Amino acid sequence: MSHTFLLEEGRWTFKGHWLERQGLPLPIEGKTLIAWGQQSWFTWVTRLEFPQGEHPPITLQYRGRLDLGDRFYNFGLQHSTLGRVEGEGWIAPDSIVQHYQVITEDDRQSQRRNGFETLHRLDEKTYLFSGGTFVGPALVTTMEAILQRQG
Repeated sequence: MSHTFLLEEGRWTFKGHWLERQGLPLPIEGKTLIAWGQQSWFTWVTRLEFPQGEHPPITLQYRGRLDLGDRFYNFGLQHSTLGRVEGEGWIAPDSIVQHYQVITEDDRQSQRRNGFETLHRLDEKTYLFSGGTFVGPALVTTMEAILQRQG
């Protein structure tokens, strides 16, 4: 069984929970679209919403390049709350793992923001998402969700 998320075009739903350092888990849901262009470039767009209105929606627009047969890729991301982000991803046999860093002009180590995302394949239409964001060494937000392929 090979990956269907990211490596194939498709539409996905996103349903899970958002956790902040001092808060209770909040429900979150959304949609993801994966598209591929010429010369091995992909676009990955996600819109996440808090159904109870606790936070404004979060939009993520990834763009990266992954050649056929490669397991490693770099990407740029425009994140509605973090701003401009750069990262790298690895395609493992059962997971897609990404690490990213927020691009900022603030050089203070305590203010640097970075994060991770893991998408673990449960079956060809279902992935388990887990991710988090750090400010300096402190984990400040985390998210867990199930992604379901549509169609």
